[in-house]
Amino acid sequence: MKKLFTLFCLSLFTLSFAQPNTEVFLFDLNTEKGVFELSNFKNISNNEGYDNQPSFLNNHTILYAGTRKGQTDIVKYNTKYDSSIYVNHTEGSEYSPLKIPGEKAASAIRLEKDGKQALYKYNLRNGESELLIEDIIIGYHVWHNEKILISSVLEDSKLALYSTNLEQKKNYKFHSNIGRSLHKIPNTDLVSFINKEDDSVWKIHSVNPTTGDTKAIVATLPKAEDMCWLPNGTILVGHENKLYTFTPNKSVDWVEVATLDTYNITNITRVSVSPDGKKLAVVGELGKTKIIEESSNKPLEPKLENIAWIAGNWKGEAFGGQTEENWSQPSGGSMMATFKLIKDGKISFYEIEIIREIENTLILQLKHFNSELKGWESKDDTVDFPLKEITKNKVVFEGMTFERISDKEMNVYVDMHKKDGTVEVIKFNYLKD
Repeated sequence: MKKLFTLFCLSLFTLSFAQPNTEVFLFDLNTEKGVFELSNFKNISNNEGYDNQPSFLNNHTILYAGTRKGQTDIVKYNTKYDSSIYVNHTEGSEYSPLKIPGEKAASAIRLEKDGKQALYKYNLRNGESELLIEDIIIGYHVWHNEKILISSVLEDSKLALYSTNLEQKKNYKFHSNIGRSLHKIPNTDLVSFINKEDDSVWKIHSVNPTTGDTKAIVATLPKAEDMCWLPNGTILVGHENKLYTFTPNKSVDWVEVATLDTYNITNITRVSVSPDGKKLAVVGELGKTKIIEESSNKPLEPKLENIAWIAGNWKGEAFGGQTEENWSQPSGGSMMATFKLIKDGKISFYEIEIIREIENTLILQLKHFNSELKGWESKDDTVDFPLKEITKNKVVFEGMTFERISDKEMNVYVDMHKKDGTVEVIKFNYLKD
């Protein structure tokens, strides 16, 4: 009976987060030379319902729990292409997705429709899942390494701190009353957690995942527990609509570094920073700014007139040389471009590119030529990029994306397939004459 009651409480505990209409926002972050600067605001979830718990898979990919068809599933978002896909297709709901160290997989909490909750592993390629831990009811977790998991476990309607050794299949309890926020502390073998033993003063503590030794770091802001660590060892906390920092052994008190009033973001519930510290994901509730974001991300018809901003003479640098790309205005149902790469004062290669209207969509096609205009592809072959989506400032083909930064600047992202089967995304930054 006690176990059934515990499961029931945990279901309520988890599902209570589904009530707010939260969004996942992304910023570029600059913390060089002591500054804290946010730019390039974007609503990456842009979805009715609960979107929360972002974590960075790498510097360019974010995992988060996103709502669809009345449940939450794992979403994988690519920052370069501004594109999202759902990873899994289970009947239950998934929460708190995190990369598993050393694997092309993520772990997440699955809440089944019957109330059962357990930690699962998800293959990021095909979404297949397998049970990882079920003997303790995990609400939140963080990986210390491939073998040790630190988690917040529901016990007696509160969260307890546990360490699990997956090789030994043993769980070790370290603390009785903690918060949901668990994070690896940069450049250490420690993990941080929120100690809530004294309800009047919550404190950020460190814990050694193998010995259980804990140490106080700093008291939180009043009732604030949504935090992460910057790569330089500074703590970042979101509280209401503001961001604060504290650097252990340096700071005297919390310092307000940003207010999100400008973006109409309130009630911050998560913050997460990319491994290189250059991107910040924030979860909160959105005001009227949502109207602006939806307008800029609204899909447009696959018509050349909607991508006419690509036309012009563009110059930039890539592959260690200078690039030049000349796009014509739309005419005769197509746009045409010539491309060349100059390296060490010599032509490396040329391209001829076209974007044409075909069967109510667009397709980008190109051919490569060497410095003597000898074709790389055979006579009738082209390299084709079917259209995926057009928005106000972006044209996304399968393998190539054009992004308008301003009337005089754009980025082009190209997938480069390597011999080992991996794909590298090359960015071309262009300025228009």
